[in-house]
Amino acid sequence: MSFDAWIIFALFWAAFVTTPGPNAVNCISNGMNLGFGKAMLGVLAILTQATIFLLLSALGVTALIAASPTGFFIAKLVGAGFLVFLGIRGWRNATKPVPTSERPARHVYLHALAVATINPKSVAGYLAAFSQFVQPDVAIWSQMAVIVPTALVLTTISYTGFTLLGVSMGRAALAAAFNVWIRRLLAICFIVYGLLLGASSTPNLEAAS
Repeated sequence: MSFDAWIIFALFWAAFVTTPGPNAVNCISNGMNLGFGKAMLGVLAILTQATIFLLLSALGVTALIAASPTGFFIAKLVGAGFLVFLGIRGWRNATKPVPTSERPARHVYLHALAVATINPKSVAGYLAAFSQFVQPDVAIWSQMAVIVPTALVLTTISYTGFTLLGVSMGRAALAAAFNVWIRRLLAICFIVYGLLLGASSTPNLEAAS
């Protein structure tokens, strides 16, 4: 990968991971409710998902997944339903004390991993990244040696920033009413993302190749 191509990829990936979505909302929520240290387990889960999807993209597996309209449609509906469920549960629990002690590290990690994985639109996103930036005449793993560290560093910076935003919001939300409405706003974001995901059409993969 040339330096110019790397710059373009880095800019693309920065936009990809900083555009607010379910991962960002989950990081903000974790930071607000759990504190920075424990909330960073959510960022670790996102990095796990990103690493797996990057490797699958390099192997061409995501292309096979995205090429199945029925499978993609089912995955989309499951993901949309899960996000709406999280939103409804978050709204209902907004007035309750945050059960920090009842959320073990394993639960925080697996919950964030589920949120990062269930959005099938990310499959198309990774596929688009590879179809645009990977050179077919260059060994894939030599390109991965550049792509993976770049993607993971930018992903870490982005979602650590969202987590810190949540931590600062949690410290600022001293009034109980303000705290409730912030939590409800995050719940609404999950519901909206779920509905938009469910209503979206299957990406035109041919256009991305």
